[in-house]
Amino acid sequence: MAKTTPATQALLRAKLAFELVPYDYDPGAERVGLQAAAAMGADPAQVFKTLMVDLDGNAVCAVLPSDAELNMKKLAAALGGKSAKMMQPADAERRTGYKVGGVSPLGQKRAVPTVLDASAHDWPQIYVNGGQRGLQIRLAPGDLVAALRCTVIDLLR
Repeated sequence: MAKTTPATQALLRAKLAFELVPYDYDPGAERVGLQAAAAMGADPAQVFKTLMVDLDGNAVCAVLPSDAELNMKKLAAALGGKSAKMMQPADAERRTGYKVGGVSPLGQKRAVPTVLDASAHDWPQIYVNGGQRGLQIRLAPGDLVAALRCTVIDLLR
């Protein structure tokens, strides 16, 4: 497993502290984030998934706990849009440069508006995908916000 991904490079360039946490990825898992949490022995609310969303024809990134569902209306309203829907997997891969199951909010091919769920600040450290299947990054939520320059709001249903 590679220890260097575009996600880790972005954090190194920003001089932010993080820890790589490899885990056994199950390609047959129904919900990748929940499987990652179980494999690492972490609380699913602390392991954040990355969802790529089509908002009025534009790509946006939503980062939220793996055990939660995204409220599309809240996301659209927060970013001044009207209609939000999940991006097709092939489009998400093409847009981010990552494979589904390994999409990180960090180091994407093209920067897009990113929104982090406010519950991230309930934890001293959270996990986000490290840019490949079977690799998570543990870091402070404030450092993730600094790296992404993202908006923090309640995204949950």
